[in-house]
Amino acid sequence: MEDNLKIRVLIADDHPLVMDGIQSCLDLYPHIEVVAQAKTGKEALEKARTLSPDIVLMDINMPELNGLDATEIFQENNKEIKVLILSMHDNREYISSALRNGARGYVLKDVSSKEIVTAIEAVYRGGTYFSSGISEILMAHEDDSTSGPLTTREQTILLLLTEGNSNKHIARHLDISVRTVETHRRNIKRKLNISSTAGLTKYAIENGLVKSAKQMKPY
Repeated sequence: MEDNLKIRVLIADDHPLVMDGIQSCLDLYPHIEVVAQAKTGKEALEKARTLSPDIVLMDINMPELNGLDATEIFQENNKEIKVLILSMHDNREYISSALRNGARGYVLKDVSSKEIVTAIEAVYRGGTYFSSGISEILMAHEDDSTSGPLTTREQTILLLLTEGNSNKHIARHLDISVRTVETHRRNIKRKLNISSTAGLTKYAIENGLVKSAKQMKPY
């Protein structure tokens, strides 16, 4: 890396001791600067808007807004900020969801600080990085890459669709592009194996999403 280069990193994790430990490790590398910590996905989004980090080191399980949904919103609204997942979970669904939502890499928390730095450098350069074993997990289930539960954002869009809103209206309401809404719509239908709006409405009612989704707010 260039001598005067600083990679600006925001750490998002709901465990302060974990965040402090990660920051202490990263502080040993002069080309990396930790600009902030965030305890929730929502806080990460808010701080990123102000501080514009290069990389967000994102945990998955956090209150208010989890890391997977926060990653999706970063991809929609802050594409210049790259998200690198740092998680204890090696579950295929978590990994696949993170990549679908726009994460540039996935690193397990049991790796060395040197590997975390290597991952940060790779993602900063525009590449991707996966811990040992992660690629094998994904390749072993490549055909299932579009399956999995609906994300919070997909549930919100499903509700708006069942209320009869157009793609354009949904895009305006959530402050995202029409193309993004269309992509979500295709993914929802593919995940649920439902092709009609009537079928989506029935699914939303039967699974209690209509009531819960009304309480969701865009970030």
